[in-house]
Amino acid sequence: MTETGTETAKSRRSGLREATRRAVRAEIADAAMALFMERGFEETTVEQVAAAVGMSGRSVFRYFATKEDMVVGSMEQVGHELAAALRARPADEPVWEALRRAFDEPLRALEDDGGLALARTTLLATTPSLRAAQQHKHAEWNALLAPAVVDRLTGPAATREYQAHAIVAAALACMDVAVEQWTASKGTQPLDALLDTAIAAVRE
Repeated sequence: MTETGTETAKSRRSGLREATRRAVRAEIADAAMALFMERGFEETTVEQVAAAVGMSGRSVFRYFATKEDMVVGSMEQVGHELAAALRARPADEPVWEALRRAFDEPLRALEDDGGLALARTTLLATTPSLRAAQQHKHAEWNALLAPAVVDRLTGPAATREYQAHAIVAAALACMDVAVEQWTASKGTQPLDALLDTAIAAVRE
């Protein structure tokens, strides 16, 4: 086999392993959510989640570092998707408009998931350890989004840096408030309108 052929085979195997890992993670996360909704987050053990998918607790920890990660782990990928969406916005678009439009797809995904999304957001709102884990993920999102915001600001580089982090933190807070209100309304209020209202209040 040629060197190019060897590299291609390695790449395919790597891709297959990653796809398999994602599938197993999704299976564990789905089983965990079903148990969390049935029994409560604190009342459900990792061993019970593992048993639901035919694995050992030790094996589950190869896919999720913590029980909280079974709920918020997908937020890592969402953060990267948000950053990519923000970078794809027109360069001359005002920063707040660019951020708002970057949130379009996550908003649609939440509303499209319907009952499952509401169950997840309710769980997040009522479980202190999950709220803390969510805020940790938001800090990671801030680090991903801020560089794209810096490029849209003017002034000294050092000033633009902390301004960008402040703007992103405010936007994420608006998103949190909108999701909390959407959850409290049991999904009856449009999430995009709630976010628009929250952002308008911050920008006044």
